[in-house]
Amino acid sequence: MRLRVVDSHSEGEPTRVLVGGGPALEGTPAEKRAELEQTHDWVRRSCCREPRGHEAIVGAWIGPPSVPDCHLDVVFFNNVGYLGMCGHGTIGVVETLRHLGQLPGPSVRLNTPVGVVEARVHEDGTVSIENVVSYRWDKGVVVDVPGWGPVRGDVAFGGNGFFLIEDAVTGLDTSSTEAMLAFARAALSACQEAGLGSTGWVVDHVEVALPPLRPDADARNFVVCPGGEYDRSPCGTGTSAKLACLAADGRLAPGEEFRLEGWCGGLFVGHFRTVEGGIVPTVRGRAWVTAETELIMLADDPFRFGL
Repeated sequence: MRLRVVDSHSEGEPTRVLVGGGPALEGTPAEKRAELEQTHDWVRRSCCREPRGHEAIVGAWIGPPSVPDCHLDVVFFNNVGYLGMCGHGTIGVVETLRHLGQLPGPSVRLNTPVGVVEARVHEDGTVSIENVVSYRWDKGVVVDVPGWGPVRGDVAFGGNGFFLIEDAVTGLDTSSTEAMLAFARAALSACQEAGLGSTGWVVDHVEVALPPLRPDADARNFVVCPGGEYDRSPCGTGTSAKLACLAADGRLAPGEEFRLEGWCGGLFVGHFRTVEGGIVPTVRGRAWVTAETELIMLADDPFRFGL
């Protein structure tokens, strides 16, 4: 069995787009995600788990659109499961299409399990994505994090569910990746045990706000993803959730730019427009193709579908 993939990274976070050898799927993106999970989960495991992948990779199945006003359907997945949307992954998909000479034009409409997103390619090489409607669900929620005590944050949706922490956490070494990861994992586990979320989504990401290191950034963040790994980029859906919270508090005006630095130094630039039920965020960043690869799964390989 063989899968052809194109690898890229968006401001540091890797994306692996399946461009050949995968299953043909039918129905809406949500139905295609369910079919992948129930019938073809070997695709996800082969792409995103060792020995062919690793914890930080987000994979993307792409295929013909299920609605006439879109160019592609997209399903995102990682080392432990499936995502509603993925901002850095969408940028990676568009950069992959550009690399392959398959861009339908300067803008691309992608249908995801949580709705349609529109991406636009710019002359400077960046890609902007107009995300699904994003909103803050609850403000100032207190979660008891074992080993850390009560932690306050906002619950918001930006294509995935987020618990966003702005208050400083006593004793947390914000210069250490290991310390940040341990805290964010504990906080994510506490959020999930508390059942935070809304109809159709749960909190499966934690985002910790920090002062920026880059002079051109307004803030910096540390995001832990559902698989327990941290996002190397500033996180596209996390930026969307952040914009929704800033809008709800009146701290950012429609059209005003917010520049968010990721843990590894990459930058996403976001702004929003207001709609009923929340905001429509636009997030702009850059991706770079890193490899064209054929994954080979030999029949006698006990780890052909990942560890």
